[in-house]
Order: sequence, then C-alpha cells, then structure tokens
Amino acid sequence: MSTATPADAVQARRERLGAWTRLRQGLDRASLYLPIILTGALALGTYWLVRNAPRLVQPTAKQAPTHEPDFFMRDFTVKNFLPDGSLRSELSGKEGRHYPDTDTLEVDQVRVRSISPEGLVTHATADRGLSNGDGSEIQLFGNAVVIRDAAVTANGRPMPRLEFRGDFLHAFVNTERVKSNKPVTLIRGSDRFTADSMDYDNLSGIANLNGRVRGLLVPSAAAPGGKR
Repeated sequence: MSTATPADAVQARRERLGAWTRLRQGLDRASLYLPIILTGALALGTYWLVRNAPRLVQPTAKQAPTHEPDFFMRDFTVKNFLPDGSLRSELSGKEGRHYPDTDTLEVDQVRVRSISPEGLVTHATADRGLSNGDGSEIQLFGNAVVIRDAAVTANGRPMPRLEFRGDFLHAFVNTERVKSNKPVTLIRGSDRFTADSMDYDNLSGIANLNGRVRGLLVPSAAAPGGKR
C-alpha cells in the first residue's frame, strides 16, 4: 500500500490548477468568437425564415374589360321606373347578354314597351336589340317595328296610331325620338310614307324624311286611294 507524499500532493494541486487555467483560457478564447457565432446563427435563421415564409400575393395590373358577356338572361323582362314609382319602360327578350366594357345589353327577339309622362304607350319589336345601361336608348335590328298606340291628348285632340318599320331603327325612350339611317316606312293613321332615312321627334310631332321620299295621303273624308 502506497502513501502520498507532500510532493505528490503539490504536484496534483499544480495539475488541477493547470487544468483550470487551460479551461479558463479556452472559455476566454471561445467568448471572443461568441458574437460571431451568434451573428452567423441569426443570419442562418433569418435566411431560413425568408425561404420558408409564404409569398405575398403580388399586385397585378388591372386589365381593361374585353367585349365578352359577363352574364346571360333567358326569357326575361327588365323594368325601369320613374322616381314616383310609375312604370317608364320594360324590355323583354328570349336571351340577353350583358357586355361590361360598353355597359350594353344585347337581346334576341327583343320586345319593348314604354309609357311617356303623358301616358302615350309605345311598343317595339325586332329580331335583335341593343340597349344602353339605363334602357334610354335601344337599337333595333332586323324586322324592326315601333308602334305608338292611338290616343287622345289632354286637350281632347286625337292622336292617330303611328308605326315605323325598317331593317334598323334607333329609339330614344326619354326624348321620344326614332331615327334610322336606312330605308324606313312611316304609317300615320291611313297615311303612308317611305324614305331612305328618317328622324322623328314625337315631342314636336315633326318627321324629317330624307332621300327618296314617297307618300300616300288619305283624306279623312275621302275613300282610300287618294295619292299625293
């Protein structure tokens, strides 16, 4: 059995002190690089977050609307009313297509009925119609017919039935006008006119007929057949 001598104890103490000194020196050296290590770890963490974070939706430039219908209607009726709630006009058709770029409604087998503030009723039909957004203008294509019913004015004056026929008619509901740049037929009561183009203003009662104008006037007290 061996016994430790004072020299051995001193040597062991020196070894422990040397180990502690080397450990402190290692910790001191490590502490010098700790900010660099932390900065690198933070940079790597930030890079990982950026790579794995969900991408934000990039704003896209607003595209101009194209001339494509955004909705359809079938066997429909659209009604417009005056501020007092009374019916101003109604538009019906077999099929309707709305175009957002022009805010127009194209209608197959169109039918229109409008009522003026004075109570005059007007009907219109055509193979195809094109109405603006508020229904104040309607273009009629193919077998176009516009008829204003016979009526009596507030002062008791009779207004004969008025009819327009043509391949194209442009009706203005609010201003009560009918125009066409194509041949038309105008029938007023028993009188009949044809022209290459026309502009009729119902408020003034004046019809401007242009081009080759022909008319058949029937005197009210005479038998049909009078010609002028």
